[in-house]
Amino acid sequence: MNLASKVQKDLFDMQDMKYRDFHAKLMPTVEKERIIGVRTPQLRKYAKAFGKTEDAEEFLEILPHRYYEENNLHGFLISGMKDYYKCIEYINKFLPYIDNWATCDMTSPKVFGKHKRELLAHISEWLGSKDTYTIRFGINMLMTFYLDEDFDVSYNNMVSSVKSEEYYVKMGIAWYFATALAKRYDETIGYIEDRKLDDWTHKKTIQKAIESFRVTKEHKEYLRGLK
Repeated sequence: MNLASKVQKDLFDMQDMKYRDFHAKLMPTVEKERIIGVRTPQLRKYAKAFGKTEDAEEFLEILPHRYYEENNLHGFLISGMKDYYKCIEYINKFLPYIDNWATCDMTSPKVFGKHKRELLAHISEWLGSKDTYTIRFGINMLMTFYLDEDFDVSYNNMVSSVKSEEYYVKMGIAWYFATALAKRYDETIGYIEDRKLDDWTHKKTIQKAIESFRVTKEHKEYLRGLK
């Protein structure tokens, strides 16, 4: 049995059919036949153990994968890497194969937080991609690592400059700005006041900000008037 078959067997051993049927409805870009139905906590636990084996690096060379959970496993393995440069190498190989929002959003290398200066150049490249999930990944990395003590208004400019008609890109932009309104309201509200986002993303940003428990009541009231 080759490695891919062995991993697939392990994943099918964790299959939950009811979860698969439910989860498939959330994944319109992935055929139901490619979803095994493994709950995320189980898959994370498996990835943590599998990542300590010699097979892990071989698995990362196996692309494309057949199953959604194999892609998630791949993303979790990359996310756990401690060598920044190795992580960048593997993420760039993997990004073109991401075909759904969940795999994209669950792939978040912790080591990036220690290399923010070097990471910015890669984020710029990802935002300039023509691939939906590569762009979304770049937006996610800015949202994850750059809205706190390392914030600069230029990051808002980077995201607002992304032009795409792809739903999952536009939703990523909306999530970014809703989060920025929660964390960096004063530096971000101007982007909403001046309607620097397209109409759909503008309205979705306000919706998500109003739904957020991190945005103050006063700010929510003001945002309602900017729809």
